[in-house]
Amino acid sequence: MLSTSTKTFQLVLIKPSHYDDEGYVIQWLRSSIPSNTLAALYGLVLDCAKRRILGEDVELVVEPYDETNTVLPIKKIIQSIQETGNGLVGFVGVQTNQFPHAMDLADHFLQANIPVVIGGFHVSGCLAMLPSLPPEMQQAMDKGITLFAGEAEEHLGTLLQDAYHHRLKPLYNVMDQLPGLEEAPSPFLPAHIIKNTLRRLSSFDAGRGCPYQCSFCTIINVQGRKSRWRSADDIETLIRENLNQGIRRFFITDDDFARNKDWEAIVDRFIAMRENEHLPISFSIQVDTLCHKIPRFIEKCARAGCRNVFIGLENINPDSLIGAKKNQNKIWEYRKMAQMWKNHGCTTVAGYILGFPGDTPETIARDIEIIKKEIPLDCLEFFCLTPLPGSEDHKVLNQTEVWMEPDLNSYDLEHVTVNHPVMSNETWQQVYRTAWEQYYTLEHVETVIRRAAAKGQNINKVTSLLTWFYGCTTIEGVHPLEGGIFRRKIRTLRRPTFSRESPLWFYPKRFFRILLTGLQWGLLVWKFQRISKRVKADPHKKSYTDLALTPVLEQDEMKTSGSCKSLQAISPLLNSPLHGNLAPRPLHNVKMSGKHSED
Repeated sequence: MLSTSTKTFQLVLIKPSHYDDEGYVIQWLRSSIPSNTLAALYGLVLDCAKRRILGEDVELVVEPYDETNTVLPIKKIIQSIQETGNGLVGFVGVQTNQFPHAMDLADHFLQANIPVVIGGFHVSGCLAMLPSLPPEMQQAMDKGITLFAGEAEEHLGTLLQDAYHHRLKPLYNVMDQLPGLEEAPSPFLPAHIIKNTLRRLSSFDAGRGCPYQCSFCTIINVQGRKSRWRSADDIETLIRENLNQGIRRFFITDDDFARNKDWEAIVDRFIAMRENEHLPISFSIQVDTLCHKIPRFIEKCARAGCRNVFIGLENINPDSLIGAKKNQNKIWEYRKMAQMWKNHGCTTVAGYILGFPGDTPETIARDIEIIKKEIPLDCLEFFCLTPLPGSEDHKVLNQTEVWMEPDLNSYDLEHVTVNHPVMSNETWQQVYRTAWEQYYTLEHVETVIRRAAAKGQNINKVTSLLTWFYGCTTIEGVHPLEGGIFRRKIRTLRRPTFSRESPLWFYPKRFFRILLTGLQWGLLVWKFQRISKRVKADPHKKSYTDLALTPVLEQDEMKTSGSCKSLQAISPLLNSPLHGNLAPRPLHNVKMSGKHSED
């Protein structure tokens, strides 16, 4: 209970979603992955409140919202801040595709004279790589929105003090002041936010930064090429805090957890908590294709509770990998790496980028068949090569004034946003849709499930994962990482550039769409479950083998797949100014890419 003399400052943190192709906000009853940026900022604010950075007589109150699984109560937020008398709305972790919607949401608060700040990878990436502010960021500042570029660990207190005293600057740029993470406040979200995600999954970043030079990546230019890490003590503390509120599953959002110099100390803590205290901890990680070279890494991760692994496969065409400066990927390692994860019971999901300069519909179809035949992955997720602001590719295209899609909402790694030297934009977009159909055929789904059965994986889990990835794309029309349980579509939450539909048209159409979607999901589940039951009933399921499960001999590691091109057959297209146009995730700080690591 606050005393009558205590003042209050209310901070509202919002992780925005973005619009679908019909102009409606993409949000669900439960979304697929949590926002690590929201967790990081919430943890920092709790620390600021504890330290009374606004003064001993000021109570700092914070309320987080993840719009991917929550319909924002805009009127309620405005009323609450107005009653308090002082507050701030912060849009956090805003990726390029989310920037237009964040701007639209900001208008509601600006009209109520409530200050707004926008931060995230779009703002930071633009300031890191471009010589001047792009038009949309200048427009935001002209509206009175404050922009924040960089990491907030050592600067959030200053921002909040300026907001409290009504002296916010138009821009806070701390890109050149990357903070250390040891003893920094840990990411944290209250249970009621986490429970709106599938599997009640929380998240944290054990480290930031990347030493590689991939031209499509934003991580290296926003978070730097010098790796920074949280201590094992801090991570154990945040795990226990989450366990106290009933949260036991975690997504470690590091771009590549295997690069963390303290990975072993961290997983040893997990092992001790699981084996000595019998705590039911499990987690998912992101790694590159060389993680299996680290002694004990896969074995210890599995023992520590790692159950899902996102792998930055990116492409198997060596020409494309070298052109994108991703020289650390070696084709002959893929099969061995995937086999090792599978041997330890972990499900694998690999990210694959479509649209490198040498790609054609034929080469892409060929390479997908090679993956299906030779690499024992569980799921493959596809992305369109996208020039995300903050990447070297975007900087080069911007400098040379090459056409890029002007609508930032399309920069979600699912839409074509730049011209390709070989394929038309329509062909490229169709190739993206076809790739999902090609990988998730009933025949290959059965192959994946048989491989899982042969290696003792959880067949039900693998089947569910296959169903989810294929269904989100073909039924819901969204990437699996942007999917969720039961799509919310609010008639009044439509992009201002679209007309608002009549209730007489919207609601009947919505009813039949829900009905059709339910039938489609039911049919898909029935098909995949029938395959699963057939595999389970097979008395010889443990003896199944194929090329992908065949052990890789040491002498084979010096050879590339016979189906792939030689590393020395470098395509002339790589000399084109369009040699790389991407930017993959998120899981996005969400690199497979924007989907996983940038968030």
